[in-house]
Amino acid sequence: MASLPSPLLADQFAPRCDFSRVDHVVVEADPVSTYKAVHDLDLTELHGFLVTAAVRLRELPERLRRRQAPRQRTRLTLHDLDAGTDWVLLGENPGHEIVFGAIGKAWQPVVKWVPIEARSFPDFTEPGYAKVVCSISVLPYGQRRTLVNAEMRVVLTDPRAWLSFRRYWRVSTPFVGVISRAILRTVKHSAETGR
Repeated sequence: MASLPSPLLADQFAPRCDFSRVDHVVVEADPVSTYKAVHDLDLTELHGFLVTAAVRLRELPERLRRRQAPRQRTRLTLHDLDAGTDWVLLGENPGHEIVFGAIGKAWQPVVKWVPIEARSFPDFTEPGYAKVVCSISVLPYGQRRTLVNAEMRVVLTDPRAWLSFRRYWRVSTPFVGVISRAILRTVKHSAETGR
């Protein structure tokens, strides 16, 4: 397997960003098996006290507003995002990288998400929003291992949104890290155990 093409697929959707976070893990499995684990990743299988706390904390304003818990999914792969979530699968370079994203006012207690299709995502410029692009990519790492990268890029559509998001990012970035590392742990476990 060759190295990731340059530029990354994520560059098509966020060639520059205002905020970003990248986490990595080395997997004791070949890139083909590792990418299969990425491709088959079920986000409902992310476990741990901090993951649950991060998700519940983000859902709390919506729960209070609706006075009911959001519907719990039994399965949610990256390819399921287009069906009934605010996230959209933006693209995939099979065997190398998968990219998904959402547009919204993440800093608001109850996020106002913008329904959007992948083809319209790059050209969205309406003021007052954050464009969030997430990428999971794999690279060969030596002869039998794989480096998996989970990257989040955030592009703000105007200066006021940038200021609002900066305050939110300071508080939320530890929780984003918890989720990102849980994704990487889950991919690693799945690739290494063949599950």
